[in-house]
Amino acid sequence: MHRMRTYIHQKAQWPAFTWDSALVLELLSEARNVQGRLIGKMETLGFGLQNEAILDTLTLDVLKSSEIEGELLNPDQVRSSIARRLGIDLAGAVESDRNVDGVVEMMLDASQQCDSPLTANRLFDWHASLFPTGRSGMHKITVGTWRKDSTGPMQVVSGAMGKEKVHFQAPDSALLELEMSRFLAWFNTSKIDLVLKAAIAHLWFVTIHPFEDGNGRITRAISDMLLARSDKSSQRFYSLSAQIRLERKQYYALLEKTQTGDLDITEWIAWFLNCLIHAVKASDLLLSRVLAKADFWQKNRETQLNDRQRKLVNLLLDEFEGKLSSSKWAKIAKCSKDSAVRDINDLMEKGILLKEAAGGRSTSYVLT
Repeated sequence: MHRMRTYIHQKAQWPAFTWDSALVLELLSEARNVQGRLIGKMETLGFGLQNEAILDTLTLDVLKSSEIEGELLNPDQVRSSIARRLGIDLAGAVESDRNVDGVVEMMLDASQQCDSPLTANRLFDWHASLFPTGRSGMHKITVGTWRKDSTGPMQVVSGAMGKEKVHFQAPDSALLELEMSRFLAWFNTSKIDLVLKAAIAHLWFVTIHPFEDGNGRITRAISDMLLARSDKSSQRFYSLSAQIRLERKQYYALLEKTQTGDLDITEWIAWFLNCLIHAVKASDLLLSRVLAKADFWQKNRETQLNDRQRKLVNLLLDEFEGKLSSSKWAKIAKCSKDSAVRDINDLMEKGILLKEAAGGRSTSYVLT
């Protein structure tokens, strides 16, 4: 079935993309506006709070970019790995696996070194850091070089194993040298608006799909790199990947539609810019959480708390999922049930925790 379709990369004009300038310009100025406002807000924060916001954003970015590919990473490992690389002191840091460190290294290289050129070797390094064992799951893959298509054409799919949906077929591996040198030349020399460039680069790279695996994560790192340039800041305060994860259905539907359309990519650019606007607005929520947390600790700076209490209160301030009971407390804080009950009663006396109204067999607690 897919043999019969013509894809945009097979068209004679490829890759001469076109778009409706008036429509794009309107969305572009809105995106630039919300970006500018967020960066302005962030610059008024103290150093500690900025670090907290950056750590939250980057953790979200790494987790969600992997989640789009169906890979669930451990949030504590991701957070610890980022903190270590950024030299941020993190209470309760944990050891992280090589594959977690690899994703973190790639994402940080993209944003921290956002002004360095993008080269084939840099992409090969990113790819190698995503697959430190040379395997994707159980399968041995070609790492640190373009794909070879030894098992047939590269098809871009989404969905669980056995229920995959094919969205399009990428260019033949014999064309990759040419395709990638053309893409990289454009990436490193074109002077268009950087946010618009991020939208085009995203589509262009994912169309070429030059690697055997990991193309999605590398595509999103490339977008992050250009967005960091557009923010004139290597510090990330919003996560495009988290928003793409929320809009994943539209993302794949539009990718498929664009691949079989003509080279007018207005609809794709509009979707990308709207996604970016939503991502920046969602970051406002994250920022208000960081500020609320800082405010809480400022108010309670004289209150004596032990390490377990600090850890659990921070978890509650970070939007703890589910109900917090004394048995959950004991499990998370790795202490006895008696210690957990003592910790909780102490916090209720200090006016930090409240018993939830429900009561009954499993009493739960919330912040006042």
